[in-house]
Amino acid sequence: MTVPFGGVPLSGHAAVFSALADAGFTDAWSAEVNGTDGFTPLTLAAAWEPRLRLGTAIAPAFTRGPGLLAMTAAALAEAAPGRFQLGIGASSPVVVGDWNAVDFERPFARSRDVLRFVRSALAGELVDGDFDTFSVRRFRLERPPATPPGILLAALRPGMLRLAAAEADGVILNWLSAADVTTALAETKEAGAGFDVAARIFVVPTEDAGYARTIGRRMITAYLTVPAYAAFHRWLGREELLAPMWQAWQSGDRKGALAAIPDSLVDELIVHGSPAECRSRVQAYADAGVTVPVMALTPTPELERGGLPALLDLIAALGR
Repeated sequence: MTVPFGGVPLSGHAAVFSALADAGFTDAWSAEVNGTDGFTPLTLAAAWEPRLRLGTAIAPAFTRGPGLLAMTAAALAEAAPGRFQLGIGASSPVVVGDWNAVDFERPFARSRDVLRFVRSALAGELVDGDFDTFSVRRFRLERPPATPPGILLAALRPGMLRLAAAEADGVILNWLSAADVTTALAETKEAGAGFDVAARIFVVPTEDAGYARTIGRRMITAYLTVPAYAAFHRWLGREELLAPMWQAWQSGDRKGALAAIPDSLVDELIVHGSPAECRSRVQAYADAGVTVPVMALTPTPELERGGLPALLDLIAALGR
């Protein structure tokens, strides 16, 4: 499950983490965009609920210096020994450049270099040298974790997918259907044993299909107009289907862009329905090869009205 939950303060998440573990959820994964940072919620989970594994999906490769990223990951790995996986990725020009004042340049090379750096640093090695996108002089962690975390790389298209297979312990997928998983994993055939495949799966837990599709359309226009995700879906074969949406969006016609997205595409990319229907849809990702299917719940009117008790009930229903 993706944490934290909107509408619940971090100080109130002890009950949430306990409910997740009680319901059979194995993992709590965080995102890092413009809400909480990726590590604080997981640190709380590490202290409050020892049954959960933890992961970041993702910590951007640009927004922390290499040494700070290694220190932060090492601290969480020390707090939750053997239970933490570090997921890193390029993120986006908006997050990196517009919001964090860092040049979003050469995202593939930066992600590769950060992956190589943190692997060496978390192993307790002295890192001293030049990478393609930065240089580090005589860095060694003062407190390297006894159990270094696995490192997963967020990837969309073949180059990054192959890099993940060659150099990471796993890959993080995002914004794809269960049927798309096979296409993505075809590029990771060279991965070794134990290669993890995490996927963020957007879930709108309501039987009101009209509401779910309205929310889904907004999410699709927000994400699939980002150049990296647009290129990803072209690669997946959706250029003809998405072209009307892209054209309307580029012309400034936001309503037209929303209207151009067919129900069938929303239903492919957004899981919605009853808890049982949502579980079945998520299971399809696991059946396709995802080893860590990570639900990301979108608030619904029912959840907003019901508050924390409704959320805890939903967690129990989704985990059955």
